[in-house]
Amino acid sequence: MDFKALLQAEINRKRQKVESKDILAPNKKYFKRGDLAAKEEEEYWKRHKGGNDKKQESPEKVEDSQEEQIGQSEEKVPQLARKEVIRRLRERHEPIRLFGESDYEAYLRLKRLETDGPDAREEGFRNEFKAAMDKVDEDYFKEMVEAATSGEGGKKSNDVSIKDDGTTVEDIQKMKEEIGKGDSEKNSDIILRFLKYLLKMWGQTLNERTEDEKRTLKGKEASAIHTQTVSYLKPLFRNLKHKTIDEDILDAMVIIVHHLMHRDYLKANDAYLEMAIGNAPWPIGVTMVGIHARTGREKISSRHIAHVLNDETQRKYIQALKRLMTQCQKIFPTDPSFSVNYEKPNT
Repeated sequence: MDFKALLQAEINRKRQKVESKDILAPNKKYFKRGDLAAKEEEEYWKRHKGGNDKKQESPEKVEDSQEEQIGQSEEKVPQLARKEVIRRLRERHEPIRLFGESDYEAYLRLKRLETDGPDAREEGFRNEFKAAMDKVDEDYFKEMVEAATSGEGGKKSNDVSIKDDGTTVEDIQKMKEEIGKGDSEKNSDIILRFLKYLLKMWGQTLNERTEDEKRTLKGKEASAIHTQTVSYLKPLFRNLKHKTIDEDILDAMVIIVHHLMHRDYLKANDAYLEMAIGNAPWPIGVTMVGIHARTGREKISSRHIAHVLNDETQRKYIQALKRLMTQCQKIFPTDPSFSVNYEKPNT
């Protein structure tokens, strides 16, 4: 007799033993297959301690208990720092904690709010250019109302605000020889004064337009871009004033401003691209990709990494710096071979 026949005979013998005991009713020669399966399952749970209790539980209770266990395990594991949860809730103008709410429940509430839809008031989802355009329209409307009520014409309509720190062209000629000498504090002061001078000259150019040009859509957009650039540059000016700017960014800006002062806009643009985009083999900012050394890893350093990817504030003032570089080319024109995207001036 082969192995399959022996195995089938053993199975039949066990089934007959179970059938004769419990399944077969008196005066009956047959049984249902479902009764046999139920009896075999019952015998299995009897052989395993505690299994019979689990078998008697309904699937709904088992799922509820599993969810409770998962919730308890998640509550023990910190999902997000409490300070970050408070900051995000405050940005959405939501209470940082409800009555009887735990830290984990507050995190779940924040997660639910972020899943339902981003808040338009949040900084990352705000349209800064539209806000600048709205501010230009609001200032123009206020000025029209003031002129109508007082009968006096003070500031011209749609003028951009200008702050003059007293820097002149003669001062820039002196700063051209002093920048890049190794004194970081002196370099910060020179960069701050030069950028403020470019911002002032740009604003004066916008204010010299006629009233009809300022009221057009293109004129309002130009004023809004200037207003937006001023707001973007405030963190940079603050860091330059207090000498708290990063050294690698300061070194790159020294090179950029040096080329701008010498009216070599091609080299200034190359230095700007190196600062903003970076020239590292992994430009995303990866300096250590594993436990083993890789070819060319010694070439990766902080000065080769793209600074535009660091944070949102840094990205904004780096973008505003490029706008000032474009305006510098218009304020101090030079030979077309040293210009970027040269446009022939209107004569």
